[in-house]
Amino acid sequence: MSTLERDPRDGTVQVLDEDGSVVGDIPDLSADELVAMYRHMKLARHFDQRAVSLQRQGRMGTYPPLSGQEGAQVGSAMALADDDWLVPSYREHAAQLVRGLPLDQTLLYWMGDARGGRVPDEANIFPVAVPIASQIPHATGMAWADKLRNGGDTDTAVLCYFGDGATSEGDFHEGLNFAGVFDTPNVFFCNNNQWAISVPRERQTASETLAQKAVAYGFEGVLVDGMDPLAVYQVTTEALAKAKDPGEDERRPTLIEAVQYRFGAHTTADDPSVYREDDEVERWKAKDPIPRLESFLRNQGILDDDRVDAIQESVEDEVADAIDAAESTERPDPESMFDHVYAEQPPGLREQAESFAAFRDEHGDEPFLE
Repeated sequence: MSTLERDPRDGTVQVLDEDGSVVGDIPDLSADELVAMYRHMKLARHFDQRAVSLQRQGRMGTYPPLSGQEGAQVGSAMALADDDWLVPSYREHAAQLVRGLPLDQTLLYWMGDARGGRVPDEANIFPVAVPIASQIPHATGMAWADKLRNGGDTDTAVLCYFGDGATSEGDFHEGLNFAGVFDTPNVFFCNNNQWAISVPRERQTASETLAQKAVAYGFEGVLVDGMDPLAVYQVTTEALAKAKDPGEDERRPTLIEAVQYRFGAHTTADDPSVYREDDEVERWKAKDPIPRLESFLRNQGILDDDRVDAIQESVEDEVADAIDAAESTERPDPESMFDHVYAEQPPGLREQAESFAAFRDEHGDEPFLE
């Protein structure tokens, strides 16, 4: 039976337990692909730690940490084919990295530079969506358009990420309902990290799982251990295959609930110690996806101390280079913030731009740097 055919209430799909021991079917990945998965996760973790440090030093604006969620992001993004699309929220730095978005682009974005949002032409990634759940109808519409354009058949799927808090928004229900009705090639990926800022999972819904909400829209939902990258890869691979080529009486869409935890704050403007206990954080850290995968790879003879050390060194160098590239990028002219808000600048915005320019002429840029 496919993992997608399980009732989400019957349990969580898992390949590796918390110690890295095999408890399920290992997906068809080569040794090189498994090492690449591990390295992406290590790179994302180190990047995350350095990004938080940059924000604390005043070298970057507000930043949303991802530590703890690397397994879900990397495992799912690696399942995508070249022509598939990734639709992120605002915390999918690792998933976008896998799909080809350079790390310095992510840094520029959170430094407030609009050029950080320019996705390379060869990377099928939608722009970051900060408003909660607003990207879900966009992902559904894109998948439907591709299906219509190809006469009902498609070789392209759209993977859309969002957090558990998004399931309380109208856009979530509208997007999934539309996907079910029009049978669109979508995979909806819920990063259930237990907290929507300070609101716990149990205050979001009375449903036993979030995955079972898919039943109301006429398609499958699956619950997966989001801190097990192999299980996430397996489930996402099956969902993407079904989105493109469903079996008889199957609907294309799937809702994946990846159960995980964010080790850090919601953003660097948040203090999680106010609303959650340290004991809870430590219990979840015991499920950390990185040592879990590393233990498995060591047991398989794929990793050893020398290779782990080499990966760590290369990861640190890559992040350092990305920081240098972002910080050496010439800053945009502050007046450019008025340029692309509207296709044609309305009178009110034009007045603001003129007022800002006059202030700079009179006082220079020093007041903005104090």
